[in-house]
Amino acid sequence: MAEDQPETPYLELLARGAPPEAYERPGLRARAEKAPAGRLAALDRAKLLALRVRGELEGRRRREAELSALFETAHDLAGLRDLDAVLQAIVQRARSLLGTEVAYLTLHDPTAGDTYMRVTDGSVSARFQQLRVGMGEGLGGLVAQTARSYVTDSYFDDPRFQHTHSIDAGVRDEGLVAILGVPLLLGSGVIGVLFAADRRARVFEREQIALLASFAAHAAVALDTANLLAETRTALAELEAANEIIRDRSGVIERASDVHDRLTELVLRGGGVHDVADAVAEVLSGSVEFVDADRAPAAAVDRSRSDGHAVRHGEDWIAAVSAGGELLGALVLHGHPGLDPVDQRTLERAAMVTSLLQLARRSAGEAEQRVRGELLDDLLDTPDREPRLLRERAARLRADLDAPHVVLAAGLDAPATAGTAGACVVGPGGGAPAEEAADRQRLWSAASHLAATGHGLAAARDGGTVLLLPLAEGDTADALARRTARQLGTALRAPVTVGASAPVPEPAARPGEVASGYAEARRCLAALRVLGRAGQGAAAEDFGFLGLLLGATRDGARDGARVQDFVHRTIGAVLDYDARRGTDLVRTLDAYFASGMSPARTKDELHVHVNTVAQRLERVGRLLGPDWQSPSRSLEIQLALRLHRLASAR
Repeated sequence: MAEDQPETPYLELLARGAPPEAYERPGLRARAEKAPAGRLAALDRAKLLALRVRGELEGRRRREAELSALFETAHDLAGLRDLDAVLQAIVQRARSLLGTEVAYLTLHDPTAGDTYMRVTDGSVSARFQQLRVGMGEGLGGLVAQTARSYVTDSYFDDPRFQHTHSIDAGVRDEGLVAILGVPLLLGSGVIGVLFAADRRARVFEREQIALLASFAAHAAVALDTANLLAETRTALAELEAANEIIRDRSGVIERASDVHDRLTELVLRGGGVHDVADAVAEVLSGSVEFVDADRAPAAAVDRSRSDGHAVRHGEDWIAAVSAGGELLGALVLHGHPGLDPVDQRTLERAAMVTSLLQLARRSAGEAEQRVRGELLDDLLDTPDREPRLLRERAARLRADLDAPHVVLAAGLDAPATAGTAGACVVGPGGGAPAEEAADRQRLWSAASHLAATGHGLAAARDGGTVLLLPLAEGDTADALARRTARQLGTALRAPVTVGASAPVPEPAARPGEVASGYAEARRCLAALRVLGRAGQGAAAEDFGFLGLLLGATRDGARDGARVQDFVHRTIGAVLDYDARRGTDLVRTLDAYFASGMSPARTKDELHVHVNTVAQRLERVGRLLGPDWQSPSRSLEIQLALRLHRLASAR
């Protein structure tokens, strides 16, 4: 019965999915058995129908696989986490469904104007995997340029493409022959190319081209989605950064408002500079200190004054405290190298408040300074005052006139106005009257402040300032004079010369000695100017009888030149010899005269052999002349040596 139905064997072949060549066997067997012509014709018709059905079934299975792959790709895109993984999956599925040996994807580089290899599957050539294809070059460049699909069954024999050495070398290394390329379209623009290729000649069918184009569309969506996600992440990161900045600025503004309220409260309740420092330290979370002008870093303070802002100094920040061109001190923020602009402005505002507090304190202190000046004027002008009354007045000013004191005469030797400090040295009366008056006022103000902090007295007098300062135990008049010159010079940013008297044991009990001490201090001041030691301090006892001679001058600059002429005329030959030869004949002469002109004692003083002393004195004789040891010449030489030594103290 089965033999009467020619379709039966073909149905069995379809059922088990036999290959196409198996459908020839029923017809061959019937012919071998010499079956009737009618049966042979029926078998041929059944075979053709079975092959057609088999083709339809194969096409459906292939389309099901393609649809399944496209669905899986869409599912991957829906849960996109890793762009590289999605693109790799697209290339792998395209290779599998099209049955090619290689599949790969290139992307457009807008900066370089070409395309570069992004993902490959089945590739074995390193050169091919690093290939870059320019617009219009090769098959891929033509696809990218025209936004159209191109296919070739033999790439090297196809004249439609612009063959370049680099592209052909890469394709040859990979061994590719048949290539299909479809564009990755995003809107109207091409962002890349998806390829499927074989290492043998092959004809790609229309369905395969359409399938690869579908995968290319998915790849374009994946890239666009990834770019949108990246832009979103970037925008979120920027938004978070902006929010962080806003939070920081808000905190800074709150701190600035807090410090403003605190500083206002301090001013209203009469707080001091240290209260300001403590308030700023708490707000800025650091250590803030107010330092006097002589303790502040000079270079940093000068920059702060000129710029009008706080400046960085190592690990610290410095804000100058000044008013009217006068430096009052500085606020120092310690150990805070990083400071944002708002906190910097907070420190600057605190410096301004500090300067106002300093000026207010100075205004209150000027009344006390005038009282101190009046007391000192009474000590100088009316030495017959009742000691008990002097002590009572001094006690109200926290001064002890029963302790040893030193009288100091201070003079400003250069204009102290802003921008000219230290520019030149002038004597009394050497500047414009208005400038002189302003400079003397500043000197008196600085000296009064120094006297008040040191429990002493100060007064403006004779074009300068006179101070009566207590002498601490172990201190000397000379050291006090040098220290006072340095402190006043730092405060005024100009050289201040200070001459000091010998100590006055009890000014209250011996007010007459204060006036004598002042005269002595003024002579010392004049001597310093004659010797060219402006801006320094010294005590009268350091000059001996020369102080009387030098201090009697009226023109310090002219007499200073005369002193130098005398020194050069008397011992200039010895000084020049020492300078040229590096010898020390001047020291030998000092030791010789100090030893009573005895070579034996001189050699002990110099710790040399007596013959060395004799040789040096012989050299001195040749330089100064044979009569240099005569009484008159030796007196002049000793005087010149002492003047040279005093002038060399600079």
